[in-house]
Amino acid sequence: MLQSPVTPSSARCSLSLESAEPYIIDTYTWHTHQGGLGEGEQDKGYKIAYTVVGEGKPVVLVHGFGASIGHWRKNIPKLAQTHKVYAVDLLGFGRSDKPPMAYSTDVWKQQLLDFARNKVGEPAVYIGNSLGSLICLMAASELEEDVQGLLFLNCAGGMNNKCTPEDWRVKMAMPFFALVDFLLSRQRIARALFNWFRSPKTLRKVLSRVYVNPEAVDDALIDLINTPSGAEGALEAFVSMITGDPGPRPEQYLSELTCPLLLLWGTKDPFTPLDGPVGRYFKRLPESHSNISFEEIPDTGHCPHDDRPEIVNKKILAFLGQHHA
Repeated sequence: MLQSPVTPSSARCSLSLESAEPYIIDTYTWHTHQGGLGEGEQDKGYKIAYTVVGEGKPVVLVHGFGASIGHWRKNIPKLAQTHKVYAVDLLGFGRSDKPPMAYSTDVWKQQLLDFARNKVGEPAVYIGNSLGSLICLMAASELEEDVQGLLFLNCAGGMNNKCTPEDWRVKMAMPFFALVDFLLSRQRIARALFNWFRSPKTLRKVLSRVYVNPEAVDDALIDLINTPSGAEGALEAFVSMITGDPGPRPEQYLSELTCPLLLLWGTKDPFTPLDGPVGRYFKRLPESHSNISFEEIPDTGHCPHDDRPEIVNKKILAFLGQHHA
């Protein structure tokens, strides 16, 4: 069972919401020896940013690649009306530390396990987008009965695009991925590419392909991705994530899953399309798993919670009302 939550640190800053009041970002120190990493090595402590809003049964939100707590800005106010909402920045993203290390899905799994045990401290529903969905699934395999339910928004197949080599699109792109890995191994080239990619102009162009609703690609979205990418260590973290091993696939964690799982999928996702290996796999799951449901969100991209929040918030609240009221 989980331990009782510990007292948050005093390091705080405000983050504007689409509501009258801002919510507060706290930080705490994650000691990796407590999270299963660095055994036999010197203890390392990393600053982790998180927020807690509302009262009631806990819900934990985990963002996707390149995002942060702010990516849930259209969801937290609604969910916090009925539940205690936690959101956390994964290591290497947002306001959390970006240390030089070999980033992996296992690192983030251990971080989320530590957060669940030392911050949340009681059974919760875990909600993730893209990479965050995969991390929630991996952590759930160890949290077991302390997971009341899972809700995934366009779950990723791994840490980066090399996770599905059987997809014809990925096969065709493999030479390009190899070239990118080579270029990112050259520091000066890596810096130039990273600065180009994180520029507001490029981000807006990329996000306009990831999102369907053009109004969702606003200045706030650009800023919440651009600003953290200028922090110390952001380039090195990015290179490690892009060039690293994609890690385990979600398939290996679902065979023994017993809690309710709702899969929401934007039908116009260019990253994990419905006709790709990951999308097809998840769409077929309800046929063999009575605890799993799959729903398509029409005319929606890779981030349904931010692309179509009015639809997604209703579906999340319905799920919580059924399984976590």
